[in-house]
Amino acid sequence: MSTPDLTTAPQAIDPAFENVWDELVWHPTAPSLHLGNLVQLLTLRRIQLAGHKPLGLVGGSTGLIGDPRPTAERTLNTRETVEEWVGRLRAQVERYLSFEGDNAARIVNNLDWTAPLSAIDFLREIGKHYRVGTMLKKDAVAARLNSDEGISYTEFSYQILQGMDFLELYRQYDCVLQTGGSDQWGNLTSGTDLIRRAEGVSVHAIGTPLITNSDGTKFGKSEGNAIWLDAEMCSPYRMYQFWLSTADSDVIDRLKVFTFLNRSEIEEYAELVATEPFRRAAQKRLALEVVATVHGIDAAAAVIAASEALFGQGDLTALDADTLRTALEELPNATVAAGTPVVEVLVTTGLVASLSEARRAIGQGGVTLDGERVEDESGTVQGTLPGGVSVLRRGKKTLAGVFLG
Repeated sequence: MSTPDLTTAPQAIDPAFENVWDELVWHPTAPSLHLGNLVQLLTLRRIQLAGHKPLGLVGGSTGLIGDPRPTAERTLNTRETVEEWVGRLRAQVERYLSFEGDNAARIVNNLDWTAPLSAIDFLREIGKHYRVGTMLKKDAVAARLNSDEGISYTEFSYQILQGMDFLELYRQYDCVLQTGGSDQWGNLTSGTDLIRRAEGVSVHAIGTPLITNSDGTKFGKSEGNAIWLDAEMCSPYRMYQFWLSTADSDVIDRLKVFTFLNRSEIEEYAELVATEPFRRAAQKRLALEVVATVHGIDAAAAVIAASEALFGQGDLTALDADTLRTALEELPNATVAAGTPVVEVLVTTGLVASLSEARRAIGQGGVTLDGERVEDESGTVQGTLPGGVSVLRRGKKTLAGVFLG
């Protein structure tokens, strides 16, 4: 693993920047962060490694509103839901930063300074610095104004709240840099403009490019579903397989963004992609690095072992039961009673279309159950693998999971 040790002392930095705080904002519009957020988490981690002090802001107040989407209004979540999500997101953010040493990170919640603020104070102290004409030009606002849906005053005001967050952190912590995706540029500059008007000083914003695939498809989803950082919403096995399927044309760029490999290591993988793409060495390293960063090295090792064993390169009986179960949930699967004939399970899982096809596949020696070839069509499924499950295979690469119930 190349993941850096955040407990080591950072390199010396310019004394003029010793008190600089860098802010990154997460708004709880879902119970977990996703791969798009991971780009920002790793950006903040790199900034900390360079010697700066990171501020992770979790939006307990802005999460009650939600930033404007290009197409339609968000459904407002209850205060209880947002509070729960704030706690979950805060725990996720804390895994990526160091909270010790001279440049220890800090996590803050914007509800702490927004909740006590009255509407009159908000309008007098913050609202007076904003010009409606400028606000209307923001991309997200302009897109909504030109849509049939329009935009509510609530979401229209979102940019003011995020700008106020930057102002508050500048005043409390001397924070002079905010980072975010390029799609948040309007919200980022809302803060820089507000601080210039209210304090008469210049602060800075970094907008990182949105990640896209070389074929033009949207990055960060698998079969239409987001790749979440919460293991309960997206298993480490599923995340590993997502990265393993990265196209050759994208994998080197992904190594640059999502890992801490050095330049020479990445150049070596670029050479392997060009000369031996069938080995998928770069994809395997990428999947290892990201899963280990998000879920830990033990989880990464477990899913690698499961992946290899499922495809005939390891011992199925030696796998961790929970990892094996989550891996099988990502495959075509079925729940059957113990003792169900293999021929029936082949049909139930969709590996074959009929009983006659199942018998023919078995007769041709093309079916294995829990790593052993099925020789007799009267064989049954017993769930002999860890956790009481079974793995059914037809041919070399067509697999299905079997759960007993």
